[in-house]
Order: sequence, then C-alpha cells, then structure tokens
Amino acid sequence: MTAEDIKKENAAIAKEYKELLKISYRTLSAADKKIIRKAFDVAVDAHKDQRRKSGEAYIFHPISVAKIVASEIGLDATSIAAALLHDVVEDCENYNISDIEQLFGETIARIVNGLTKISSLKKDKDISLQAENFRKMLLTLNDDVRVIIIKIADRLHNMQTIHSLREDKQIKIASETLYIYAPLAHKIGLYNIKSELEDLALKYTQPEVYDSILLKMKESKEEQDLYIKEISTILEDALNKERIKYEIKGRPKSIFSIRRKMQKQGVSFEEVYDKFAVRIIYKSGLKNEKFLAWKIYSIVTDFFRPNPTRLRDWISSPKSTGYEALHITVMGPKGRWVEVQIRSERMNEIAEKGYAAHYKYKEGDANNDENLESWIGKLQEVMDNPSANAVDFVEEFKLNLYAKEIFVFTPDGDLKSLPKEATPLDFAFSIHTEVGLKTRGAKVNGKLVPLSHTLHSGDQVSIITSDNAKPNSNWLDYATTARARSKIKSSLREEKKLIGEDGKEILRRKLKQLKISLNERSINELVNYFKLQTSLDLFYRVGIGSIDNSMLKKFAASRSNVLVSFIKNKIQRKKSQSTENIDNDEITSKYDMLVFGKEEEKLNYKVASCCNPIPGDKVFGFLSIKEGIKVHKKNCPNALSLQSNYAYRIILAKWIDSSQQVFRAVIKLTGIDEKGLVNDITKLISANMNVNIKSIKFDSDSGTFHGEIAVEVNNTSFVSKLIERLKKINGIEKVTRV
Repeated sequence: MTAEDIKKENAAIAKEYKELLKISYRTLSAADKKIIRKAFDVAVDAHKDQRRKSGEAYIFHPISVAKIVASEIGLDATSIAAALLHDVVEDCENYNISDIEQLFGETIARIVNGLTKISSLKKDKDISLQAENFRKMLLTLNDDVRVIIIKIADRLHNMQTIHSLREDKQIKIASETLYIYAPLAHKIGLYNIKSELEDLALKYTQPEVYDSILLKMKESKEEQDLYIKEISTILEDALNKERIKYEIKGRPKSIFSIRRKMQKQGVSFEEVYDKFAVRIIYKSGLKNEKFLAWKIYSIVTDFFRPNPTRLRDWISSPKSTGYEALHITVMGPKGRWVEVQIRSERMNEIAEKGYAAHYKYKEGDANNDENLESWIGKLQEVMDNPSANAVDFVEEFKLNLYAKEIFVFTPDGDLKSLPKEATPLDFAFSIHTEVGLKTRGAKVNGKLVPLSHTLHSGDQVSIITSDNAKPNSNWLDYATTARARSKIKSSLREEKKLIGEDGKEILRRKLKQLKISLNERSINELVNYFKLQTSLDLFYRVGIGSIDNSMLKKFAASRSNVLVSFIKNKIQRKKSQSTENIDNDEITSKYDMLVFGKEEEKLNYKVASCCNPIPGDKVFGFLSIKEGIKVHKKNCPNALSLQSNYAYRIILAKWIDSSQQVFRAVIKLTGIDEKGLVNDITKLISANMNVNIKSIKFDSDSGTFHGEIAVEVNNTSFVSKLIERLKKINGIEKVTRV
C-alpha cells in the first residue's frame, strides 16, 4: 500500500469510529466515550497488521459489529467496548484476558472471554458439532447474556460480508446461521436481525430461490405502496379526528418468511396474500397505551371487516420475548386480506431492539432486568442436564423457540405462558421441578383430565401431587416442552440407576449359585452374550426381571462349552467397541418391537414399501383393506393424504424396547372383610416402585370380600412378587392372577 492509500484508510477508520458514537441508541456520557475510545485504540493496535479476505483492514469488522450493537440492538457502552475488543485476545498474541481485565475491568474482560471461548469452537465439521457449539455457546449465559447478543451481531456482519469467501465456506456459514443464530435472535426478540440473517442465509444456500422472490417483490413494490397509501387515506381522517399522534408504515415480509409460506401452503409467490403488513405506530404514555391501542383497533374495524380468528392480543399477554402489539387481519380494499399491527412507540422499539429497549423504558426501576433475568432463567433450566445429546438439545430448544404460545391460569389466577399443544405435565414443570416430578393428576377448569390432555388458552389448570408419584416412560409421550422432557429423562435415568444397583446384587447372587464370579470378565461376557452395550444395561434388565434364571443358566452352559468359549473370545477381540462402552453410565434403548393403540398391543403388521420405516422411526399404522395394518413413517410422502382422507383408519403406533415394555395384569383377591383392608392393599401396591394401579374394584358380602385390581408392571416377575406380598396381608385368603 502507498502512503496515500494508508492515509485514506486511516481517514475511513476515523470516520467509522465517529459514526459509531453518533448512531448509538443510548445517550453516551463522557465516561462512556472515554472507555469506547480506549477500546477502539486497543483494537486498532491489535489488528494493525491484519486484513480480511476482502482485502480491507480487519479493524473495520469489530467497528461494524460495535455499530450493530450500538444502533440496531441498542446496548450500553460496556457492550460497545466489548464488541470492539471481541477478536483481540483470539487474534493477537500481545493481549490476553488478564491484560483486558487490567485495562477495562472485570465485566468487559468476562464478556470478551466468553466471546473468545465461542470462537475457539469454530472447527465444526458436521451438524452434531454445530449443535455442540450452540450448546456451549448458551452455557456462556452463566457469565453474561451480552456475550450471546454480541456474538449475534458478529455473525450478522460476517453474513453481510460473506461474498468475499469461497462458495463452500459461504454455504457452511449460511447453513449454521439458519440452524443456530437466526432462532437465537428470534428468542432474544431481535426480529429485524433475525429476518436479515434468514434472508442472507437463503441468499447463499438457495440463490435462485432468493433472487426469484426478490425480483418479484421489486416488481410488486409499486402496487404495494399504492395499496398501503389507499388504506392510510381511509384511516387518516378518523385517527386525526381523535387527535391521535401516529405514523402508518407498510412493512414487507422478509424473503425467507415468504419462501416458508410458499412451502408450507404449497402456493406460488402470487398466491401468498399477506406479503406485507400495515403498521400503525402511535405516541402514548404508559398509562394510556392499552386504551389507545384498542381505540385504534375500533377505528380500523369501523372501516375494514376483521377476521375474528386472526386477532392476536400481545398487549394484555406479551410474548415470552417481551413483544407487545395488537395484530388484526382485516378485509382491505379490493377484497384482499391484510394484517394490521398496532404498536406504541415503546412497543415498536422493543420489537426492533429486543431487551435493550426494556432498559431504556425501565431506567431507575430496581427490577429493570426482570424480563431478561426470567428469560435467562428459563434458558438455563433447559441446559440443566449437561450430558444431554447435543442435537436433541438444539432441536428441542428450537422447537420451543418457534412454538406458538398459549396462556393458561394457575388456581390463584396467575398467567402462565406455554407453547401451543402443551399438556398439564408441561404446566406442572413450568411451576416447579418438584411439582412436575410429584404430579399424580390434573384438573382443567375444575374437571379431572388425563396428563396427555392438550391445554388451550384461557384454561385454568390445577395440579394434583403425591409424594409417592414419580415419572414413568409414558410421560415423555405427554410432555412437549424442553424443560419438562429434560427433567423427566433425568428422573427416569436416576430411577433406572437405582434398579441397576439392585440388579447388580441380584446378578451377583444368581451367578454365585451357578459357580460364576461377578467380575469385569464375566460382566463383559454377559454384555456380549445378551447383545447389550453397557454394564448398566445388563444390571437394569436383571433388576426388572427381563433377564431371568433360565437365561442365566443358558449363559452358564454356553460358557462351559470350550468351543463356544473359544469362538466368543475371538468375537470379543473383534468387538472392541463393546468393551469401550462397557462402563458407560447410560442405559441404551433397543427399539425392537412395534406396539399399537393406547393400550400398546402387539398386532400383526407389514412395513410400507413407500417409506420403509426402521426401528426407532416415528410411525403410525394404517388399516388397509387387503393387507391388514401397514406401518408408515410419520413423514412418509403419503402420510398427509392418508391422515386427511382416511383418519378413521389410522392407528397409533410406536417402536419400543421390549425389555422395558409395560404389561397389564389383573389380580383377583378374596378374604374376610376387615376395617382398613383396602387401605393396606393399595398402600402395599403403591409402595412398589414398578407397579402402577390402573383400576380397582371391591365388593363386600356378609363379612367376606371380593376384589379385582388391574396393575401395570414391567415384567411378570413383579406380578409374582406382588401376589406373594398380598397373601401376607391379614384377612386375605386367596390371591390369583386372571
């Protein structure tokens, strides 16, 4: 570079810095400007010899990130300084975290350290590593939420300048953006950034689609502007008469959201009717905000007929992201449906800046971080289980991000926000983990409902708890939220470990009778013999009785056979992966059986050739006329047609691990009628950790009684144990299994 080029570049850097101070969302004090200047000087020094792929000086990148943080997100001087410094420790050997702490204090150092940790996770090669990257990134919330927000700003600028990279790099970064960063921006309430990230990602992952929609949007822009002007003209007189200070804007939908609508509804660009929305932004103090919103709603519906099913009141019940607005869909001019969004200036800023706007409007309030803290709290609950599978974690997290919300009431009248399709179990866990784990039943609007009951907005939910209640595997079919599912899985794992501990002792005793010692070698042989993966798998299955005496005797017989033993040793050496997993603290599921209906019956079936489901796939049964039950994947190409046209022929189906199947058993009892007898019986059954009472019936006649109890058990051996224990109760004469 010539001296003239260097001079021009330095002038451009200085100009960018001045603009950064000028466009800040917040009013910067002299102390704020001082710390930003100091951060700028350190960043310039650290990056002085570095250039980006485009050829420009590297310092332009941290300045651009800081500008996004300052204006588009609206964070404070601390965040702006951290954004300027976000690559310093990673890219420059002359600076470490201790230097940053010494120069700027603990807070900025903590944020920069969090950002450096995330950057060190960039070497992702596949989706699972991306997921792991995301999980680790969220864990930095424990340090400071601003880490995440600055990282989103960093990703936005990288996407804005991605054109200088190789095509394969572009696709990789764009895919990661769609998978991780756009959902996260959505959750934080940064809707503008989320839309821009999605549009830019689409531009590089599907350029033809992006260009096609962009061209059509440009072509229809003039028509849209005229349409918005027509609506505005109709409304202006009425709004002016009421002396409301307002602004009417037209907001086009993002290219990505139009594309999603086209795919979801199976329509062309021309057939997507709500390609834009009309936004009415009004001035108001906090006191009159809600009153004015409904006043404007009344004016709009005086002129245009509303669609009653499309009213969204997020003022009375804001979204979990903090978003507030009234959304109505009305029949506009020329018989076209159009969405009208009604927001105050404050609501508009919150919609655009996310949580940063809360700070502005709650200055001086001791609880100004309440919403943010609540959100971080919810997020951290999802991450409670650090051993969770990373891909499952991301998918569940994203599921919760995009889920539509419902609002239900507690018995005290408090409002709870839950995802659409939530159940009483989700509600119980949203109150408290202990309430969820001790759930015995639920009442919705005063009526007893099953735990699988789907909740609706406006329901009042009451949870019935019991100290004896505990989660079972069926709960995973009922729970929809990441929090509930995470807690249930964790509880089930703990219970299985307890059973596994008992199973180990049972196995030790049974092997002793067979003259075999329980040691590492014998455990290894048993795991291989029963085709399991871990020692805990083995102990658990012994504990529940699915591996019984007869099976252990067969093992002992095969072990004593020298030839078989020799072959087994050979196999053992080849299957090194089995010995690697032997000590894993995990119970694996072997999906090997299909069951149908709510009662989980075993029925004859055929696998559909159109989708060829395999064990573990999400499936359903279809009752065909000639071939009986045919099993299809839930995402089978024919699924939609079958479920919409022949719903009455659809049967629930799922793959299970046959060793963990729940059986229904009916026990009959007769004896002498005594006071408190029924209580003794139910108490004994409930105390048994693997028995769940499904129905109970007792009749008394002239001093004798007849009873019938239906129970759910994991294994028939539990029924035998239960019968033996029931016989010991005073007054019971005869106990039989039907």
